[in-house]
Amino acid sequence: MSDRPSAEQAAAAATLVHGAPSERCFRRFRLTVVEGPAKGLTWTSTEDRSGLGSQPGNDVQLADPTVSRYHCEIVVDGARAALIDLGSKNGTVLDGVAIKHAFLRDGSLIRLGTSVVRFDLATEVNRIETGEGTAFGRMVGASAAMRQVFARLERAALTDATVLLEGETGTGKGEAAEALHAASARRGRPFVIVDCGAIPANLLESELFGHERGAFTGAVARRVGAFEEADGGTVFLDEIGELPADLQPKLLRVIETRTIRRVGGTGTIKADVRLVAATHRDLRAEVNAARFRADLYYRLAVVRVALPALRQRAEDLPLIAVSILRRLDPATDPQVLLGQPGFVQRLASAAWPGNVRELRNYLERCLVFQDALPVIEDDASGPALAAPAPGDPSQRGDAGALLDEPLVAARDRAALAFERRYLEALLARHDRVSDAAAAAGVGRVYLYKLMAKHGLRRGEPG
Repeated sequence: MSDRPSAEQAAAAATLVHGAPSERCFRRFRLTVVEGPAKGLTWTSTEDRSGLGSQPGNDVQLADPTVSRYHCEIVVDGARAALIDLGSKNGTVLDGVAIKHAFLRDGSLIRLGTSVVRFDLATEVNRIETGEGTAFGRMVGASAAMRQVFARLERAALTDATVLLEGETGTGKGEAAEALHAASARRGRPFVIVDCGAIPANLLESELFGHERGAFTGAVARRVGAFEEADGGTVFLDEIGELPADLQPKLLRVIETRTIRRVGGTGTIKADVRLVAATHRDLRAEVNAARFRADLYYRLAVVRVALPALRQRAEDLPLIAVSILRRLDPATDPQVLLGQPGFVQRLASAAWPGNVRELRNYLERCLVFQDALPVIEDDASGPALAAPAPGDPSQRGDAGALLDEPLVAARDRAALAFERRYLEALLARHDRVSDAAAAAGVGRVYLYKLMAKHGLRRGEPG
């Protein structure tokens, strides 16, 4: 059975929360430089995101030494526009107030170093291309935001252009890269993944480019790196923002020359690959902080695709839930959960800071218990606990109910209830039991014992 919903199911699911998907339209605006070296320069927006800075590749390039390479960005949502500072050296000042993130008004003045730019709203709107389908690879979504993503990915798949996928953790950047490869002319060749954040820095160069025998201590045989392994296919560099500084010029050289050199080698080898990179960081801010090379970012961001957070496309939740449930257990009818009263609305009201990954973990728990469990929020302060059980005497209206059992028995029962809720929240946050144990500060074996004690299980190996 396919894990994709049918077109009819997609249309029906998308209307459960916020109605039918709408066209992607944005208010047009004009920027005019009124002070600084580029005084008199004007520019009119064509998309929903516009960058300002001194580096080529910005929509508005200001030849001003006091302006950072990637200084700030204007993001339009419908008729509202937000100004976001990108970690610039001299800061961004809006109408006399230094800001990190603020909303613009018609006629606002933006100061970037010694340059001043006036923001004016136009009466026209920009219409951004959106796809007609509700799926791309294993990604699903009927919202205008996701259909815009699908349209960009579909167009990028027709070329060999380097693609940079941006978005919060858990938004599906890995699935987007895989779908991009599968839709390209290179689909019959290898798709090789390198997680730049998970491999020690001293091993990453060998992982990328390979090494010759004897190149370093422990190099007992020649090793083929990712770029050779993916010959004719695609290399996906996940978390490219974690790439060490000493490897950045080497990767840049590979992109520019399409050749590699193994560690310890003398000759060059042709690298016929398509490059896709992903990051949860804003690499423009990393460039401003001198942690990422500007020329490497410019080469990676040929096609930029920003994946929206789950909270920004709540209308897609039913559609995503159907897809996830079918993948987790093809024999289960998704409507057993989704059809329970208020279940979809509870999904839509949750923040989902872990995005689709967090949603998958939550739905997996629901499948284990064959019931719609309370949604557990996951934020920077740590795992929040699910609501107490309805039968918990401590939650009853009359205080006398607390005295229905001896102190020791009541304390033990409360401790067990807390322990179970804590474990449920912990396992919802972490994919691997080993990671959950480390976060809780206990051994993995002990955590397994606690899980067995409460009848909890993890479908994936720890």
